[in-house]
Amino acid sequence: MKEIPIRWKITLLSYGVVIFLLLICGLVVIANMQQQEELDLRGESMSTARTVAELADIKDGLEGDEGWKIINPIVEEIRVINNTDYIVVMNMDRVRFSHPVRSMIGHVSTGSDEDPAFAEHIYFSKARGEDGTYLRAFIPVLKDEQLNQIGVVMVGNKIPTFKEIVSGFSKEILFIVFLTLIVGFIASYILANHIKKQMFDLEPFEIKRMFEERTATFHSINEGVIAIDYHEKITIFNEKAKKIFNVNGEVTGLSIRSVLEDTRLPEIVERNEPVYNEQIMVSGKSILSTRIPINKDGQLIGAVAIFQDRTEVAKLAEELTGVRSFVEALRVQNHEHMNKLHTIAGLIQLGKPEKAFQLAFAASEEQESISLFLHEIIKDDAVAGLLISKIRRGKELDIIVTVDTNSNLDHFPPHLDHHDFVLLLGNLVENAFGSFEQLDQEEKMIDISIEQDDYICSILVEDNGIGIEESNLEKVFTKGFTEGKENGTGYGLYLVKQIVDKGEGQITVTSKVNEGTSFLITFGEV
Repeated sequence: MKEIPIRWKITLLSYGVVIFLLLICGLVVIANMQQQEELDLRGESMSTARTVAELADIKDGLEGDEGWKIINPIVEEIRVINNTDYIVVMNMDRVRFSHPVRSMIGHVSTGSDEDPAFAEHIYFSKARGEDGTYLRAFIPVLKDEQLNQIGVVMVGNKIPTFKEIVSGFSKEILFIVFLTLIVGFIASYILANHIKKQMFDLEPFEIKRMFEERTATFHSINEGVIAIDYHEKITIFNEKAKKIFNVNGEVTGLSIRSVLEDTRLPEIVERNEPVYNEQIMVSGKSILSTRIPINKDGQLIGAVAIFQDRTEVAKLAEELTGVRSFVEALRVQNHEHMNKLHTIAGLIQLGKPEKAFQLAFAASEEQESISLFLHEIIKDDAVAGLLISKIRRGKELDIIVTVDTNSNLDHFPPHLDHHDFVLLLGNLVENAFGSFEQLDQEEKMIDISIEQDDYICSILVEDNGIGIEESNLEKVFTKGFTEGKENGTGYGLYLVKQIVDKGEGQITVTSKVNEGTSFLITFGEV
């Protein structure tokens, strides 16, 4: 069945409310009018009855023979003048001395509500007649000041019915109803159009479908989505976000700070500036976050964030970096050993086995000494293996890579692990290698120092390469920035800065053009 447009639903509903209210108000007004009419009739009826009861001719007629001949004409005249439906005068024997129907005169009245009147009571009663309900006023007729009762006067007036009251104001009522219906319809239609525009001219079933589709989309995408309003209350928290941050239950409507303290979404509301593809730590996880303010008509109304859990990806990348370093070390070592084997073979062919033996022993001793040295001062195999690979790589590039003999690494700073150190040292040394690409000099050196005590851990990587322009010192950690390197990607030092921030450390860069660069990284309280 075809849906009725929301515009007409609202119009008909509001129009129906107008008609209903008009009907209720009309009933209340007419009921009040009917009540007021009855009150007016009470006053008029009692006033007429009192007037008749105090007339001397009425009193004389009640005591005389054939008194109705005197009383009825007088009463009829008063009835006509006062526009009263009927006036009945009775003596103490309940014989009627006046009545609108002349045939009733002289007959005894048998009304059931007349008894109190013959006991000198003044009151009102209602009696059901053939053409409606009558309000009747009773008042005793007293002969003299001694209050000797000689009869009763009863004045009756018909109470107007609902229909009669309405018919009396039919023109006015029709005008009011017509005007109200016209104005009500126009106002209802304007209201319906306004609401429809507020709903982007969409029907409720279309909004329902869009909401269901949006909800299903938010919950099915592989990124976490969190949105907050201007007051930092959560409006969206999809299933992926709950899974990433280990959040259970319904959190919509709660403060984002009470659910997750470090999403950095409130910062977007405060600054009204977007942040794209930023690597942050949330609840101990490495998160790639894009956070955007939500504006409507130029006014900030909230913020939305898209999160990607990069914890596993980062670990895999760091593992890959370590593995690649080891592969590179093996390749360099293999190349170096092949050269030495060729030399040893040549010495044997020349009949100099003693020199061949000395060369083989020296190569083995050098390799063993480097490995033992690094494993003594560096307690993590991954970091030690990385340094060995960089030393071998330096030899292949005619760059002397040395590790300070006073270096030591027993444990990693808070929030960091061997993956972070492999990535950090690997990128710093590779950056140093790159500093010699466009520099032609005989002595190329890279010095590495790692010092640690109970309070701080510092890493120093120095080279005597091409250096960095002073104007570019603040840019070196910017993603994509590269200078003086043929194969630079601009991501190495950016990743270093991310790790330093993750470990809540500090990094200092000192450089002079054509003299060299040093990177000093410190974790802990200095």
